[in-house]
Formats: sequence, structure tokens, C-alpha cells
Amino acid sequence: MRIALVAAVSALALGAAACTQSDQDNAQADANEAAAETGDAAQDAGAVIKEEASQVGSAVAAGAREAGQEIDEATDKLAEKADDQAAETAADEKGN
Repeated sequence: MRIALVAAVSALALGAAACTQSDQDNAQADANEAAAETGDAAQDAGAVIKEEASQVGSAVAAGAREAGQEIDEATDKLAEKADDQAAETAADEKGN
């Protein structure tokens, strides 16, 4: 009697756990759709990251150009002051 009861409960449990082919097909379709949506989301995220990286690169390049321009202007001013100082020193030496 116990064996028959255990067998009946087991059969019922297995029957409830078993899916029909239609259920399996639906589960596979859901899994495929979820995978496709995940792939699309990853692709969108990659595009956004690429865009942001491009903007950062452009900002760095612009900053470097600006810094280079400022250095150029500063060295031009230093060279002008050096020329003025040399001319002043030459004038002082002639006066002595």
C-alpha cells in the first residue's frame, strides 16, 4: 500500500512538473526574446559609451590646443622681454 501511494504521488508530481511541447516552445521563445533584448540593450549601451568617449576625446584635444596656444603666447612674451632687456643692457654698456 505504501509503495502504491508513493508511486502515485511521484507520478502526480512528475506529471505536474512535466511541460507540454507547447509549454517548452513558449519557454524557449521567451528565452530567445529575452536574449535578443539583452543584446539590443548592450548594443545601445556600447553606442552611448562610444559617443561619450568621442566627446571626451574632442574636449581633451581642444584643451591641449588651447594650452599649446597659451604656451606659445607666453614664450613670445618672454622672448620679447628678453630682447628688450638685451637692448637695454646694450644701451647701458654704451653709456658707460
